[in-house]
Amino acid sequence: MAEDQRAMTENFRGSMIPIQAQHREDEATALSALALLRDLPEHGLVRGQVGTILEALDEATALVEFSDDEGRAYAVVPCRDDALLVLRTVPRAA
Repeated sequence: MAEDQRAMTENFRGSMIPIQAQHREDEATALSALALLRDLPEHGLVRGQVGTILEALDEATALVEFSDDEGRAYAVVPCRDDALLVLRTVPRAA
């Protein structure tokens, strides 16, 4: 699909970014829900906390937002991919 015909979404800065239609099963994309696999005490975060990817910073790091139940962000932190577990909410075909 041409660049200008892809579905778009707004990132946390208000910029429009393309939604990836296909990605690897284990690959996180913008707006993916995820859980921390290890504590990040320097940011007040512990293993198991759930966040949302805002954008990829490079091939191994994503900017992740952690929010309370009311949607208020309490941390926006760069996280290495190996510290994140992508959460699945839709069953996948066997």
